[in-house]
Amino acid sequence: MKKLMIGLTPSHNQETDEIRMGPTYLHAIAKAGAIPVLLPLEAAKEDLVQLVDTFDGFIFTGGPDIHPFYFGEETQGSCGNASEARDTLELALLPLVMAAGKPILGICRGLQLINVALGGTLYQDLPSQFKEDVPTAHTQPFAYTLPAHHVTVAEGTLLAGIAAASEISVNSIHHQAIKDLAPGLTASGYAPNGLIEAAEKSDYPYLLGVQWHPEYLRDKDACSARLFQSFLDHCAAARSVLQ
Repeated sequence: MKKLMIGLTPSHNQETDEIRMGPTYLHAIAKAGAIPVLLPLEAAKEDLVQLVDTFDGFIFTGGPDIHPFYFGEETQGSCGNASEARDTLELALLPLVMAAGKPILGICRGLQLINVALGGTLYQDLPSQFKEDVPTAHTQPFAYTLPAHHVTVAEGTLLAGIAAASEISVNSIHHQAIKDLAPGLTASGYAPNGLIEAAEKSDYPYLLGVQWHPEYLRDKDACSARLFQSFLDHCAAARSVLQ
């Protein structure tokens, strides 16, 4: 049987207009037994349709801020840089993937992109906009391979089945996050300060987004490894149905 092929959205260096991909994403998918492939930054709709047909699943990866106009807000002074090309690509790609019923995993920005695309909003800058009773590091001061805080997992969710625990340890590398959850999404994980850290869509074959970066943790953390394996298992199941 041919290996699964997974499309990953690319990072965009706006100074050089180059695309790249951190090796941790590629290693996480390869070690789980699939072939990771970096998607182009620019593609016509017909090309995206062909790519969606070609790949077994899609990972919307981490990256820069999403332009606030996409969720109906004026730009705050503390909002970071946005990539017009990447916003355009991913907002065009997601509905095509969903129309095809292919599995989707969102990581960090990927979760935020899914939420915005489905009608939700974001905190443009957590330190200035999100008031918390329990101080939590969302930009951790140490290596990404170490956890920074805990996430409480909601019972009965896809994430709960993967975690096999009511609480997991995660890393944290972001200054934006979900503010208003999009219609149709279910929050499945929360930081100690109440911030949404994971969301999923129960009426879709497989759509899960997490605010942390499990690709850095998978070699030491069983839950992170199971997350990628769960995604690939559903990709395999979807392939068998769609063939």
